[in-house]
Amino acid sequence: MEERRIDSTSVLSSCGSSTSLEASSAKMEEHTFNDWTVRCRVSHILPSKCSSSCRENELCIFCRYTKQLDVPHLPEMVFPFNVLELEHKSGCQVQFTAFEALKLVKKENFNVKIACSESWKKSREDSGIVEQKAGDFDWTFRTDYNGTYNGWSNGRQVSDTGIDLEVLKKREQILLYKDLMLFEDELHDNGVAVCNVRMRVMPSGFFVLLRYFLRIDGVLIAANDTRIYHEFSTNHVLVETAQREDKVDDLQVPLGMMTEPDEITSRLTLRKSTCEKLILPS
Repeated sequence: MEERRIDSTSVLSSCGSSTSLEASSAKMEEHTFNDWTVRCRVSHILPSKCSSSCRENELCIFCRYTKQLDVPHLPEMVFPFNVLELEHKSGCQVQFTAFEALKLVKKENFNVKIACSESWKKSREDSGIVEQKAGDFDWTFRTDYNGTYNGWSNGRQVSDTGIDLEVLKKREQILLYKDLMLFEDELHDNGVAVCNVRMRVMPSGFFVLLRYFLRIDGVLIAANDTRIYHEFSTNHVLVETAQREDKVDDLQVPLGMMTEPDEITSRLTLRKSTCEKLILPS
């Protein structure tokens, strides 16, 4: 395994920033495993105001998020510079960023009503973070983002095999582990909406878990998971997605478990799932 630190403007541009000032301070870790290169950066949250370096033809990171994303409000904590990218020697890439995740937030209002929703909207309007008034949109920031895929010229095939989770349970040396937050919101103290991505690399391959987790206290719990697995000895990457959701009243679990995404997610009812095989160029 090789490891070095680089400046990466190409990956930075996908995070929603292209200004020279911001790009110059963007340090990216780079690790090489077999035919794959893993790039990762963990950085600070989105600034709360426009940068003095912002120009009309070269927006600062704050303005790109507030003007180019089609949502009236952003989550309380957004990590625009956090990025995880896996690139095969053939040029095939899988990338995870907050900007791309938030692009898929639903435009229509979320159909679950709670008492705090109107006060939540009012607090956001009064915050001064954005000028646009709160309208109808999914205030839980639910996204079915499953990563950004580039260079997969061989396409994606439906797979019946799926990821063998028993293989992942085998004890194996962890060569690299990363846990990145993309965004988080506490829903005006009535729950949490969080999107994060975790990755581990073993001698046999790598595994990635991208998760959007939603808990509305006393109402419902939901999770959108994307699992990506590749064995270095094979010519394909498996991508599984799973959408799970239940009303809190239907869950027969201890209350403490509801605040632990890793514990409660497997107890939720599976509503939709897919499995695809991405073929690497020979």
